[in-house]
Amino acid sequence: MSDQIKFIVDNLNKEPFRKNYNLITFDSLEPMQLLQVLNDVLAEIDPKQVVDIREEMPEQTTKRMLSLLGILKYKPPGNATDMSTFRQGLVIGSKPVIYPVLHWLLQRTNELKKRAYLARFLIKLEVPSEFLQDETVADTNKQYEELMEAFKTLHKECEQLKTSGFSTAEIRRDISAMEEEKDQLIKRVERLKKRVETVQNHQRMLKIARQLRVEKEREEFLAQQKQEQKNQLFHAVQRLQRVQNQLKSMRHAAADAKPESLMKRLEEEIKFNSYMVTEKFPKELESKKKELHFLQQVVSEPAMGHSDLLELESKINEINTQINQLIEKKMMRNEPIEGKLSLYRQQASIISRKKEAKAEELQEAKEKLANLEREVSVKTNQTREFDGTEVLKGDEFKRYVSKLRSKSTVFKKKHQIIAEFKAEFGLLQRTEELLKQRHENIQHQLQTIEEKKGISGYSYTQEELERVSALKTEVDEMKGRTLDDMSEMVKKLNSLVSEKKSALAPVIKELRQLRQKCQEVRGLREECLQEESRYHYTNCMIKNLEIQLRRATDEMKAYVSSDQQEKRKAIRQQYTKNIAEQENLGKKLREKQKAVRESHGPNMKQAKMWRDFEQLMECKKQCFLKQQSQTPMGQVIQEGGEDRLVL
Repeated sequence: MSDQIKFIVDNLNKEPFRKNYNLITFDSLEPMQLLQVLNDVLAEIDPKQVVDIREEMPEQTTKRMLSLLGILKYKPPGNATDMSTFRQGLVIGSKPVIYPVLHWLLQRTNELKKRAYLARFLIKLEVPSEFLQDETVADTNKQYEELMEAFKTLHKECEQLKTSGFSTAEIRRDISAMEEEKDQLIKRVERLKKRVETVQNHQRMLKIARQLRVEKEREEFLAQQKQEQKNQLFHAVQRLQRVQNQLKSMRHAAADAKPESLMKRLEEEIKFNSYMVTEKFPKELESKKKELHFLQQVVSEPAMGHSDLLELESKINEINTQINQLIEKKMMRNEPIEGKLSLYRQQASIISRKKEAKAEELQEAKEKLANLEREVSVKTNQTREFDGTEVLKGDEFKRYVSKLRSKSTVFKKKHQIIAEFKAEFGLLQRTEELLKQRHENIQHQLQTIEEKKGISGYSYTQEELERVSALKTEVDEMKGRTLDDMSEMVKKLNSLVSEKKSALAPVIKELRQLRQKCQEVRGLREECLQEESRYHYTNCMIKNLEIQLRRATDEMKAYVSSDQQEKRKAIRQQYTKNIAEQENLGKKLREKQKAVRESHGPNMKQAKMWRDFEQLMECKKQCFLKQQSQTPMGQVIQEGGEDRLVL
């Protein structure tokens, strides 16, 4: 415990708290001050917790702290009974409860800050299912969930960027290198422009080359667009076939369905729902009410000591002995009729337990099926949004796997060829280095020989003259070939442009027809989806109306019934009773608040007088101790209301 307090004090004295505590002053804090310290630490984690607890009710303070600790996933030590002790200790500011919380919070402040920040955006607001039937509420809830998912994605990307390790220095070096490359390319383009300007009709040739490049890009774009249109048409035809098959199966099922089978299915559903409403749910509700009542009693009772526990154990032992005596008396009687009844009771209880177990299994299976259907729909929507295609199934997936395998084999072969090229490139590079080294050695020897003969620089001058003459001959040959090459290039470009136009004409025509078919398929698909959604919406509305009508008839029967017991079951009577109880409770609370407000001023005055009295007594104590510590110089005698000093 001392190490824990030392850790807490050290962290509270640092930034951002700066409390300036030591072990003695911290351990002597009052419960209200200790709660304020805990609230300051929680406010550092979540800025919304910045509150002066003296201006807040203790229940509100406890509720607020417990909710934040639950979000931060703090687990108090112990079981359920210790949880009630933890709540009571948090209300009264108990040190054995506050110290572990402070130690846990100060150990992981940065982590808890991040968790509290994320909790503001990721704690989902649960909307009742009956409200989700409204289209506006359902759309708003869907947008809320989409925004939550978008926030998760952006937060992950932000964390990845923070931990990616990119440095500004590297980025600046890359930018400077790119700028240098840009300058080099600009200079190169300018040199090429100057070289081209000397050629006749260079503007016309540049225009033709530009047109050729545009036509090639257009050809690639049209080919890509054609392929995309083919893929979309293929997927649209597949979706249309699936929808048509589903529509046929639904029509076939509706045509083959008999009224007797439908009525039988509905009767089974009604029996199951009536069992859940009349038997299972009331039992669960009653058990939850009992548990809640028991927990409320536990919370309202004060903390129990060792003597109280011994007394409870003795009472439990006495009740157990009485139960055993009653069982022995019952066994001594051994009545056959009672034995048969007990046998029937056991069988009935076993059957009821089996029935409850099967009902729970059925309910869990339904919930699991609904969850799986939601997951399938979500995954399908995600896949469609990701690449605009449906999930492959059956033969389509097999074809895709076979195509992937063939591509994998081709990739392995190409990878092997690339590895061979890399090995050959390494050998050639090594050969080039050896030849360069040999050339440098020969050049060095030649220079030494020239220096000895007195003709240094002769070989270099000879090489320069040969290189210049070779360049001159190449330039002369290029000038002679330039005009012929340009004319041939113009002819080839014109013929190539005409060929591409003639080749693209039927493709464009076919593309127009495919677009028309795609539009028709899209219209049929939208119409089918609209009809299907209208069908499901109508069925849901019919079921909701039936449930509401049944509730209204039950409520009317209970309200009109002459039986008082039935009238008490009516919702109107229950709400009237609850309203009266809440009004009485509110009246009592207002009276209590009024009494507290009236007594607040005198109580605060009395508390201030008591603190002043304590200060006065402490001052007298210090004066007395100081007087005792000094050396006595005489004796003070009091007689007749006078003080005399006798030396």
